[in-house]
Amino acid sequence: MALEITDATFEETVLKSDKPVLVDFWAAWCGPCRMVGPIIEEISGEYDGKAIVGKVDVDANQEFAAKYGVRNIPTVLVFQNGEVVGRQVGVAPKNAYTEAIDSLL
Repeated sequence: MALEITDATFEETVLKSDKPVLVDFWAAWCGPCRMVGPIIEEISGEYDGKAIVGKVDVDANQEFAAKYGVRNIPTVLVFQNGEVVGRQVGVAPKNAYTEAIDSLL
């Protein structure tokens, strides 16, 4: 299952990770987010131990969404060594996310 990431845990979980990190910025009321959600969950299982896959609820956690310019959701950011190395805004096929992670492994 995808990790629930909050403003309080973002720095430790995402920015200080030694593995690639995929973060889905979403909200419960967002229709397209509900389409991406199951894809993110699937990827989380497939990359367990190789990458960190998490979700940030932008309604409850706005600090890092604002910091990284997340204006539309879903937005999926990929981090490597604390830096954003990939960004996908809107719904995309699963391979768009997995290729971003694979390129870092």
